[in-house]
Amino acid sequence: MATEHGARTPRWVGLDHVQLAAPPGCEEEARRFYGELLGLEELPKPAKLAARGGVWFRCGTQELHVGVQRDFVPATKAHPALRTENLEALRARLAAHGVAVVDDEPLKGVRRCYVSDPFGNRLELLERLGATGAPASS
Repeated sequence: MATEHGARTPRWVGLDHVQLAAPPGCEEEARRFYGELLGLEELPKPAKLAARGGVWFRCGTQELHVGVQRDFVPATKAHPALRTENLEALRARLAAHGVAVVDDEPLKGVRRCYVSDPFGNRLELLERLGATGAPASS
């Protein structure tokens, strides 16, 4: 779409990364929760952020950045939704580690539940369902 000056209107094509805040000194706990428990791959910190705190993870085709914020307030309303291919196995692993899991009704072809990370940020975990209500096959 062209504007009156002939330039094209920018098109948004997707997220570059998702960021959650956490308190200073959070890195090891973030690695345990997001890396070991949720199974996300830790990524090298971008060179321009090497001196800052925080941890980066691969989350599907996106990146999840757990950044350090001095005046940290947990994100309890706006929250990322992380898609998994085996929600039941993930729920069981979280419960075995004492993480409270709050189930929700399936909605718009997904099964979902909610958890809080160690810093109080709310996360939605979801699995896409097939036409029969069973998990979608890959």
